[in-house]
Amino acid sequence: MLIIPILYILVIWMLYFIEIKFGYNFNKYGVYPREFKGLRGVFFSHFIHSNTKHLFNNSIPLFVLLLSVFMFYKEVALKVLVYGALLTGFLTWIIARESHHIGASGVVYLLFSFVFFSGILKKHFRLVALSLIVIFLYGSMIWYVLPIKDGMSWEGHLSGFVIGLVLAFLYKNKGIKKTEPYFEETAFDLLFDENGNYAPPNSAEDLNVDVKSQLLTKRCES
Repeated sequence: MLIIPILYILVIWMLYFIEIKFGYNFNKYGVYPREFKGLRGVFFSHFIHSNTKHLFNNSIPLFVLLLSVFMFYKEVALKVLVYGALLTGFLTWIIARESHHIGASGVVYLLFSFVFFSGILKKHFRLVALSLIVIFLYGSMIWYVLPIKDGMSWEGHLSGFVIGLVLAFLYKNKGIKKTEPYFEETAFDLLFDENGNYAPPNSAEDLNVDVKSQLLTKRCES
């Protein structure tokens, strides 16, 4: 459960260290819209960051959300991450401005959107609360799906948000589910019919027979 979130964070920090240490610039491997060469960014852009602040701002919410998805959606977590990241990059390639788009923030919005809408669809409000806490802690990032700040790839954010919503619908029957509480049936419950109407047996002997019959039926069913 911890391996992939930790590995992802280590990889993006290691790549940034290599850039600084050896004077490389990997920005050219980001998504460049509507050019064939720019498609390589669909695979690489989520691992590239422009500076330390950019990297740090993405690392913590990315780790928290990755951990949440791999904890509560083990069955589809890897699919959400891999397919979601590729689709986010491709949608960015289609809709974005002509510039190199880099950073893991598209994946952050993807994971946030997936957890948030999955929680709503499943009526599992602890998951909704978790995603809202992440938004609250990291700068009300929901507003950055709009073009309100220069130099920020709002197209990548919007793409991640949309893809996360789509995957939440596709995988709404996967992962953690809200379960109904279980109540053990007692002799008192047998005094009522299926509609809740009072319908006691004619005698104590009939009640004992009815109870035994109900218990025997339940054992057979289990």
